[in-house]
Amino acid sequence: MSPTQPSDPAALGAVRRLILEAERPVVLTGAGVSAESGVPTFRDAQTGLWERYSPEQLATAEAFAADPSLVWSWYLWRARMVRAVEPNAGHRALAAWQARTPALRIVTQNVDDLHERAGADVLSHLHGSLFAFRCAECDTPADVDPSAVVALAESAAPGSEAGLEALMHLEPPLCAACRRGRVRPDIVWFGELLPERAWGDAQAALEECDLCVVVGTSGVVQPAASLPFLALGAGAPVVEVNPDRTALSDAMTHVLRGPAGTVLPALLG
Repeated sequence: MSPTQPSDPAALGAVRRLILEAERPVVLTGAGVSAESGVPTFRDAQTGLWERYSPEQLATAEAFAADPSLVWSWYLWRARMVRAVEPNAGHRALAAWQARTPALRIVTQNVDDLHERAGADVLSHLHGSLFAFRCAECDTPADVDPSAVVALAESAAPGSEAGLEALMHLEPPLCAACRRGRVRPDIVWFGELLPERAWGDAQAALEECDLCVVVGTSGVVQPAASLPFLALGAGAPVVEVNPDRTALSDAMTHVLRGPAGTVLPALLG
């Protein structure tokens, strides 16, 4: 089927009917959804004190081993930044859809908690979460409040450059379980595999779904970009919601151009 545009009432009507009829829908979300709330995409997040570093310098196990304080501080800063923004209309529309259709599964590449704060349940955080932590040595989960830790570091000079510089000297705590390893963000860094359970749950959901909606993702980050093709292979229609053409567009059943915060409420309202 040829891709369709949201300006075509027939296309919008067709997708609305798919949504109404779907019993086992899956929504895949990417960075574009969170960007509408003001969360910078990964490569746009380098501002202020952090602009001197490339993402690769701050997102590998090797970087954490070489300078755990620097990497730890950057991720705490990102977590606090996310907590300062709110879910947008796209997040809220998906939460409302899930409330009506409890079998809806949400799989996200985003590491924020905006889906959850909008009231949705997320099946899989494919790339981990800014709000989950584990030991770098023994993998035991750790309980850390990033907002509290960063606020404490800034309290000496609130709002000043000195206060911001304090962020770069935070030390990750020792693991309470093994007392050897440092606590790290439970994020998928460059060179690491996706979490086995999150990936397996996502695959199973796509293979069993009767509708897949792909929102705000470029379709170039693997292996997540392969997931829509599992749904297509199982015979489910796949709808793309994105303001821009992506690597997935030509394969989609329907393509609706526009931001998630506009298109999703129009589809689900």
